[in-house]
Amino acid sequence: MIDLVVGRGELTDVAWQRIAPLLPGVDGRGRPWRDHRQVINGVLWRLRTGAPWRDLPERYGPWQTVYERFARWEADGTWARLLQEVQVHDDSVGAVEWTVSVDSTVSRTHQHAAGARKKGAAAQDELEDPARAAARQALGRSRGGLTTKVHLACDDRGLPLAVVVTPGNVNDSTVFHAVMDEVRVPRTGAGRPRRRPDAVIADKAYSSRAIRQALRRRGVRAVIPERAHQQANRLRRGPAGGRPPAFDRDLYKARNVVERCFNRLKQFRATATRLDKLATRYKAGIHLATLILWLREPVQDPLPDKT
Repeated sequence: MIDLVVGRGELTDVAWQRIAPLLPGVDGRGRPWRDHRQVINGVLWRLRTGAPWRDLPERYGPWQTVYERFARWEADGTWARLLQEVQVHDDSVGAVEWTVSVDSTVSRTHQHAAGARKKGAAAQDELEDPARAAARQALGRSRGGLTTKVHLACDDRGLPLAVVVTPGNVNDSTVFHAVMDEVRVPRTGAGRPRRRPDAVIADKAYSSRAIRQALRRRGVRAVIPERAHQQANRLRRGPAGGRPPAFDRDLYKARNVVERCFNRLKQFRATATRLDKLATRYKAGIHLATLILWLREPVQDPLPDKT
């Protein structure tokens, strides 16, 4: 008997109306799609509960269909494209706040997420270094076991603009430029995509001369506190140490938005704990969770052009 009880956390009518026109109409193999909304709700159920795919309730259809749709749309970039389309719409009405906060969080890796099968390895690479294979799947070993680190850039509303996943033992500052390169919101009309925020807020882990210089070259205001040892070295050198970097204490108080963003993302248990063997699948789940956060944010339609 099919369970007809509507689960919590599924797409609302408003959210469905926003993304329905953006979904692919045909599957490319001549077969009709199963209802998109039913399948997406099935993916959301698994993402929210962290349960195995085989435990999917019957109301979402066969679990194989739901998993295959999730995997295919990860491979062809559909999840990332849906997120980008929603970001484009919000930016077109001026809803995106371009004071960007950057930070990272560590997610523990479930034991079933390790040991992804190698595909397409070169003949001379059959005995690939396990450390290299783990790094390719964003798995890092630390004292607590295998972990994956999620690097995030979010706007002033706490909505993610860019997501990068790395092994959990990777230093935050080394991924900063990759995160900023992921910030890209196309325009609805002519013009280049917007890639430059007004300001970047980050904690002391990102306090380095290279990061400050890179932001300065792009005309981006850096709101990053100076580390204690950096300040001591500068004072020790006297006038040769130069002036302290500019730091807006009031604006830095808004850094908590990225922490609150992580808290909202980790309400999805398959995001808080990595359950997927492939890093691309785990990142696709984060994209879907991020999409839901954007859809939950109320946005007005653009005002008509009076000209």
